Amino acid sequence: MGMISSSIARKFAMALSGLFLVFFLGQHFVINLTAVIDPDTFNSWSHFMGNNGLVQALLQPVLIFGVVFHFVMGFILELKNRGARVKSYAKYKGSANASWASRNMIISGLVILAFLGLHFYDFWFPEMMHKYVDVLPLDPTRYYAETVHKFENPVRVGLYVLAFALLAMHLWHGFASSFQSVGFNNKYSVALTKFAKVYSILIPVGFIFIALYLHFNQL
Repeated sequence: MGMISSSIARKFAMALSGLFLVFFLGQHFVINLTAVIDPDTFNSWSHFMGNNGLVQALLQPVLIFGVVFHFVMGFILELKNRGARVKSYAKYKGSANASWASRNMIISGLVILAFLGLHFYDFWFPEMMHKYVDVLPLDPTRYYAETVHKFENPVRVGLYVLAFALLAMHLWHGFASSFQSVGFNNKYSVALTKFAKVYSILIPVGFIFIALYLHFNQL
């Protein structure tokens, strides 16, 4: 009974952290989309997010903790699931019992984790250097030009596209199942599942569009 309770608790925590990251992903997408629509708005919002004390001192550490916690918990659950499958291997029929996305969450998760490292290298570390190491003057108009510059290299753009394609697969299974893991099961469950599926496609495709637009618009 204790093992079952701990397994449920881990899945619950995993789902909550995932929902938190999904919310942040949507907010991040809205800000990035302004780079296509209105560069001045993108500069303004990016400057606010990069220099607001509440965002930097509270929300940013919480976000980083959420990312680390989600992936660590994902690895723990994967190891537990592998152990359980070894005991019932004869009954397990791969794709007959589960989708490719659900069976390969650890693979898509690892690629996304590697992508986050690239994303931090491209944007977070330069921002920290600019503000706290080099201590350069504040320039609220610099963000758009710096972002466009990052998407000059077609290899980097290709890596972004690949990462967001796998993110879509990761969300396709993870976002919808998270509602079940937190115990949300009522008359709205079907509608929420449909919303999660649409979100899982539209947001990554939107990010891919932004990356391709910023790349080809400067050729």
